[in-house]
Order: sequence, then structure tokens, then C-alpha cells
Amino acid sequence: MLSFLKSRRLLLAGYLLLAWIAAIQQWSLKRPGDPYTHYNNYIIFRQSFVHLAGHQDLYTLYLAEHWDYFRYSPSFAMAFGAFAWMPDLAGLVLWNTLNVAVLFLGWMALPLRDDRVRLAAAWFAAVEVMTALQNAQSNVLIAGLLLLAFSFLERRQPALAPLMIVVAAFIKLFGLVAFSLFLLYPEKKKFVLFAALWGIVVGLLPLAVVSPAELVGLYESWWRLLSMDYAGTAGLSVMAWLQSWFHLNPPRAMVTLIGIALFCWPMTAAERYRDFNFRLLFLCNVLIWVVIFNYKAESSTYVIAICGVALWYFLRTRNWIDLALVSIAFIFTCLSPTDVFPSSLSATFFVPYSIKAVPCILIWGKVIHELKWP
Repeated sequence: MLSFLKSRRLLLAGYLLLAWIAAIQQWSLKRPGDPYTHYNNYIIFRQSFVHLAGHQDLYTLYLAEHWDYFRYSPSFAMAFGAFAWMPDLAGLVLWNTLNVAVLFLGWMALPLRDDRVRLAAAWFAAVEVMTALQNAQSNVLIAGLLLLAFSFLERRQPALAPLMIVVAAFIKLFGLVAFSLFLLYPEKKKFVLFAALWGIVVGLLPLAVVSPAELVGLYESWWRLLSMDYAGTAGLSVMAWLQSWFHLNPPRAMVTLIGIALFCWPMTAAERYRDFNFRLLFLCNVLIWVVIFNYKAESSTYVIAICGVALWYFLRTRNWIDLALVSIAFIFTCLSPTDVFPSSLSATFFVPYSIKAVPCILIWGKVIHELKWP
């Protein structure tokens, strides 16, 4: 094991450096005459608070300000008021810093005996962290929240664990999948009660600036947009893989139901819930599943799946199959969107054939196998 893998401080410094480099890089790329910035997602987030405070619909296009829709909850728009007042560069730096800080805390909170495991996994994910940060996305933050939720569950903290999942879900709805983790632990009633409490508190945050009727309208508008998005794309998902590799186009609901069945299949072995390695491997199942079965998954979403891949690989004894799988994940998932490969290869091969998704799909299949047949 390389010596730098033993240093938590160096990992934090590395993550912060990635956050700041990504922010400064994207902020400095704006070209004269270009109506949009290279940190469009941050502008969408910032303007969502402006629109919320201005009593406007959050879920329509504002092409004079940014391209693409705001797809997050009204509560996320409210929370982004913490950044909306800042100059773009300062806000972007702090937003990226928040993302990597939560992910760093998530890695450090994992109750692992060997610190080298968490550090190796965190470093393995660094390239994918950079990809997400360059898009000013929230996926790094979500990955950290899900890791923290697992750690709080392990420490029997039924108030804090559901808070992490609720916050993740109010950022992106697929965070709801992480509620499956609580089934592996005792005190389920407490968990459910705290989840309901936090859901109400977080869901009603926008009432600080809008009326109850307006808030209901915003949630209805959000649901309409998400429904439209679900029908319109396959993203970098299992569905896209089936379409591009096998020319199959099964009903999305059927693919999702099969995915849910396979996801839940290991949970039939209730006697194994007491095994920490089973629970940790199930966390890997969650982290990968929420991406590969997400029909809006983008390249930057894969930081969540790669955190699951890294944990799966480093937490246990490995064989040559594991090494081969994690190697292709690093090459084709982590490196495929970078300058390591020419853009022509990306346009003609990586993107049309959903190559970024394939290693994670294969590894998820092995995770399910190991959960069911250790």
C-alpha cells in the first residue's frame, strides 16, 4: 500500500484541491458572446432560489439565464439561498467545497477497522469526483450523504440516519432507495418516525418565502417535470445498455421491476443481517443500483456508483475476476469522459454504446451474487 493512502489529511487536501481547481477552471472558461457559462448547473441552482423568492414556477425553462430545467425539490432551491447572494466564483468554490467535505466525512465515518480500506476507496473515486465537480453537480454530496446514513445506522443513531437520506431524496428522488438500508437494523419504528418528521420539516422549508398554496403548486409542477423526464430518456442506465448493445426496448416499468426484484433478493436472507460485511456490501448494492437504474443518469452521476464499486473492491479478499472488473471500471467508467481518450472515440463509441455504465452493471451483478451466495 502506497504511503499516501495512509493519510487522511492528504486525502482531504486532495479533495479540496479538486473542488477548487474545478471551480476556478469552469468559472474561467466563459467565452465572450456566449450567453451561458461552463458552470450551468450552478447557475440553475442559484437561480432556483431567486425564482422561489420571486414566487415563480421553478420547473419551467429560463433560457435567458441558463439552459435546461431545474429538476430538484423546492426545498433544495430554498437551501441554495445560502449561496445565491455570493459572486459566482465564491459561490461555486464553496458549493464544490461542501460537496467534497460531505463525501470526505462520509468516507471517514465508515466503521472500518482498516483505515487503508476507506482511504484506498476514496482515492479510487477521485477521478469520478473531479468529473462531477466539473459539472457543478450535487452527486458528490449525495454520495457522501448516503455513506453518512449507513454509518449513523451502524452507530444506532435513528435520528441522524434518516435525516441524511431525506436530504439526499429532496435533492434527487433516487435517494429514497437508501431507505432500504433501515430494514437491516433494529429500531425500525424509530427510524420511520424520524424519517417522517424530517420529511415534513425539510419539505416545508420553502414556507419561509412562499405560501402553502404556492408550495403545493410547486410540488405538483416538480412531479409533472419528473414524469416527463422519465418518459423521455434512458440516460446512462441498464435500459440504455439493453437498447444500444442488444437492440432491445422492453417496457421501462418491467426493467425497473426486475431491477427492484434483484436488488431486494439478498434481503430474503434475514439471518445474515447481523453480519457487518453483508450490510456493507448491501450499501454497495444501493450506491450502484440508484445510478444504473436511473433513466436520467449522466456521466457525473456515476461518482455515486463508483463509490460503491470502490467499497466493494477494497473491503474484502479479491481475486483476478475482481481485479479485472475494477480495472475496466476505472478505465471505461472513470477515464472515458476525460482527455485520456480522444473526443472522437467518445462520440462514436463511448456515448452511443453507454460504455460508462457497463462495468458498473457487471460489478452490480457480482455484488448481488456475493450477497446471495457469500
